[in-house]
This record gives sequence, structure tokens and C-alpha cells, in this order.
Amino acid sequence: MEQPFEMIHTAENEPRFNMPYTPAVKVTAGKLVFLAGVTAAPVYHSHPHIASEFDDIPLDPGEQAQMAIDAIRQVLEAAGGGLEHIVEMTRYIVNIADNQDAINQVLGQAMGNHRPASTTVEVVRLATDHRLVLELRAVAAVPD
Repeated sequence: MEQPFEMIHTAENEPRFNMPYTPAVKVTAGKLVFLAGVTAAPVYHSHPHIASEFDDIPLDPGEQAQMAIDAIRQVLEAAGGGLEHIVEMTRYIVNIADNQDAINQVLGQAMGNHRPASTTVEVVRLATDHRLVLELRAVAAVPD
């Protein structure tokens, strides 16, 4: 099945740079799905937050990235799609210098050759819990 979007590059595109994102994505069909930000915390948790609900979350940034991408996969599957349908992703990372390499490795493995448009923002703290180091937010175009 053909993807409901097209990856956009400029004439200056140089594949040797192996960028982890595409400059733009044009949605050509399908349905847009806007995902709420997810972390390593369970998708459904108490509000206001109860700190003890997050006690079993690992401190390792790679493990947190795996849990977050698994949550995104689960939500997208419920919407009729998968990671390959993500057209835009925003990554909020606490302390990029310490955490980005492990996060990049996990996300790279999960996404394979699929490169959605993306932005990375360094933050001081995430709202859910002080132990979390990554929040992912995404937009997907799933098939009709």
C-alpha cells in the first residue's frame, strides 16, 4: 500500500549527511492523527500525578525511549496505523548531552529508514515526573 504522504527535499539534498529527519512531509491522503505527548509512564495514569505510579520506570534514557516509542506504536495501532505513518515528531529531552545518544539509538532502531519531519527541544524538566528524561509527541497520516 502506498504511503498517504510524500517526503519533501530541496534540490540541495545530499544523502551523505544521513540526517535523522526529512525537512518536510506533504500529506496526500489518509487521516491525520494527533498524538498527545508520551513518556515512559503508562499512557493512562492519575491526574494530578501520583509519584509512586512512576516508581517502576527505569532511569536509563534508552529504556525510557523504548517505553515511549512502544506507547506511540500502541496508540497508532489503535488508530489504524503504525510508526511508519508518523509525519512529524517532536522530542523533548532533559539534559541532551547525557541522554540524547541512547535515545537516538533506540528511536533509530524503531523507525528504521523512515524519517519523519522532527524537532528536538531540550527541557529542564518534564511535567509528568522528575525522573523522566524524554517525551515524544507525534502527528501521523494513517491510511483511509
